[in-house]
Amino acid sequence: MPASNTFSKLFSHAPIRPLQQHMEKVQACTEKLFDFFQAVHADDWDAVGQVYDQICVIEGLADDDKRNMRLSLPKSLFMPINRNDLLELISKQDKVANCSKDIAGTILGRKMRIPTEIQGALSEYLEASIKAVVEANTIVHELDELIETGFGGREVEFIEKLIVKLDDLETQSDKHQIIIRAQLHAIESELPPVDVMFLYKIFELIGNLADRAQNVGDQIHTIVAR
Repeated sequence: MPASNTFSKLFSHAPIRPLQQHMEKVQACTEKLFDFFQAVHADDWDAVGQVYDQICVIEGLADDDKRNMRLSLPKSLFMPINRNDLLELISKQDKVANCSKDIAGTILGRKMRIPTEIQGALSEYLEASIKAVVEANTIVHELDELIETGFGGREVEFIEKLIVKLDDLETQSDKHQIIIRAQLHAIESELPPVDVMFLYKIFELIGNLADRAQNVGDQIHTIVAR
């Protein structure tokens, strides 16, 4: 067997595909929030409960992927990506799915109603945050190509551009949060104080979707930099 083939095999066992499959579930879990909030806005609590159950199922499957990867992750010194970096990456991915479940669980648990005056802004804010999650998934799906190219040249530049785009999307999410906070502030005197408190909490959690997606990108940037 040629020496180059032997060397290639030594570096061929990073579990990138399981990592990508996990991130696909994370995105799917997050995108279910579109249906969830549509049902909330319609005051259809049966549908809200059904979508929440779907989110829980997907989040549970993502947890299974996370556990399986942690148990099966090779301890080889020759993995192309540091083992601890991979563990950190899947942990950061998992926090995005957990945040989606927290948003849905908080709203369902209190049967929170979103004031009609802010529903439009909330939808735009949610979309902006989920775009960041989708972009993080795109970056994760470039990892196998990064390994194939030996962490060099154009692929590194391409991933760095995607990370810059992800950072921009997170900034856009922050801007939407400012807008919706201002809209709620304008009407909060008309609402029960506890409801207002929980609405601000939901705004924070939606922002966390983008923040945690950005953390995924930051971790990949760390991997590339090594």
